[in-house]
Amino acid sequence: MAGMLEGRVAIVTGAGRGIGASVARLMAKEGAKVVVNDLGVALDGTGADQGPAAQVVDEIKRSGGEAVVNGGDVSDFAAAEAMVRQAIDTYGRLDVLVNVAGILRDRMVFNMSEEDWDSVIRVHLRGTFNTIRHASAYWRELRNPEAHHRIINFTSGSGLHGAPGQPNYAAAKMGIVGLTYSCANALGRYGVTANAIAPGAATRMTESIPEERRRGVGTQSANDERSPDNVAPAVVYLASERSDWCTGQVLSARGYEIGLYNVPQVIRQIASPGPWDLETAARMMEASFRPAVGQRSGPFAQAQAPAQPQGAGRS
Repeated sequence: MAGMLEGRVAIVTGAGRGIGASVARLMAKEGAKVVVNDLGVALDGTGADQGPAAQVVDEIKRSGGEAVVNGGDVSDFAAAEAMVRQAIDTYGRLDVLVNVAGILRDRMVFNMSEEDWDSVIRVHLRGTFNTIRHASAYWRELRNPEAHHRIINFTSGSGLHGAPGQPNYAAAKMGIVGLTYSCANALGRYGVTANAIAPGAATRMTESIPEERRRGVGTQSANDERSPDNVAPAVVYLASERSDWCTGQVLSARGYEIGLYNVPQVIRQIASPGPWDLETAARMMEASFRPAVGQRSGPFAQAQAPAQPQGAGRS
């Protein structure tokens, strides 16, 4: 029986370890030819080593799949273009782009350096733009509205709910959500869907969280609910031709649960028959909006953000 991705060609960035590696392996198992991209950096983005990506490619080939290594830096515009070109030159086409690559530079906002901010934004947000820029240009040239091209980006609960010690990471991940929405609106005419995944898994990123803050996130074991392998099925489905109906959405994938986030919408509204009087606007906002927000007795994150399920992780 043919796999769900039989004959499709995919790029997976950040695929040398963790969630990216799990996605690449399952894609190959389901019949995709995979460009396994990973710069092989440390968690903070320093260094470089193609070993992890090469190991994943070896695993895929030993299992009968097809894959090639790409050691390009997603934050480099030309390297991202070369990555897309490698997929097309090697396998004759590109159907799916999965953006997982990322780094961490955690600090409270009042302690964060300019470099810590720029580095995380550069890899996550600029890197996601770079790969999309070149893949979408290729798909636009094909001008096939009946195609089944896919962009699958990775956001995070840290961005969606505002992790206090990760202002750079949270900003980048919410930026990726906006970029995903824009791509969904812009690229549908070329047969492209764009969605984002907010994952939860035990990876080397979650291992960097101080033990007292992990909320049950620990080192994964075989068949563990926190395994990155549990994130991969949602990604593979979105990468398939069956998912044409789904675009401009954010999905969660953690443990044995897959969820669909709501698209932001106005939940309450006040109106004036003419230019606003300040006191009237203030009174009406308090009367209408404050009950929806609720009385906050603690920090915003505790009052507003949903509790993270155990095993929550980040890409």
